[in-house]
Amino acid sequence: MSDEIKLERRSDGVAVVTLAAPARRNALTVAMAEALIAACESIDADRTIGAVVVRGEGGFFCSGGDRATLAAAGRDPAAPETYAGMGAIYRSFARVGELEPPTVAAVRGGAVGAGLNLMLATDLRIVAEDALIVSGFMPIGLHPGGGHGALLGRTGAREAAAALALFGERIDGRRAAELGLAWRALPDEEVDAAALKLAERAARDPELARRTARSLRSELGPPPLPWPAALELERSAQMWSMRRKELAQP
Repeated sequence: MSDEIKLERRSDGVAVVTLAAPARRNALTVAMAEALIAACESIDADRTIGAVVVRGEGGFFCSGGDRATLAAAGRDPAAPETYAGMGAIYRSFARVGELEPPTVAAVRGGAVGAGLNLMLATDLRIVAEDALIVSGFMPIGLHPGGGHGALLGRTGAREAAAALALFGERIDGRRAAELGLAWRALPDEEVDAAALKLAERAARDPELARRTARSLRSELGPPPLPWPAALELERSAQMWSMRRKELAQP
């Protein structure tokens, strides 16, 4: 695993994944993306982990894709190595979104471009009130990537997605929470602790947390499941939990 991705396994069942390249505001390289994927694989293999916090070191969540990496890709985007490298960066967002335990992003400083993708890949977001939330692709002459539109659309309103991705609007954490792109906006110094507190609650029962996260994501989509399908989806997991609870009685 790259030194620029840190994985901490806490005794309370919470795993903390930290982007650790503060000198470039945690901009993603191919190596970082591959390490992030590896961290996710390690988390899913550890059944004692019941929740995950994703954060950035140095007071900034993620400033997007590393500019040097993007420039190199632009010189020969069809080259197999380049194509695979960009695919790894895309895959890293998706892999965070596929983590079996519930996930919380602790966003300080800002989430820009690919960093916004990573933020939106989690189940829940706690953001600093003054954090910069920016799509950022079109202003630098790039088409969005990494499923940017789908991630924006599934979390917030179509108007918000259009304002950010098409018209280059820049918002802060307070506005992100108002638009439904984050659960809470807090003073910067409170963000990490609030994210951990939420994660600790889910992590008390890792198996139940994982099963519930899987069901909720399937039901919410996109596309969302109709109610009759959701009834059937939830039935086996709820019956499992009833049986488990009864067998645990003294």
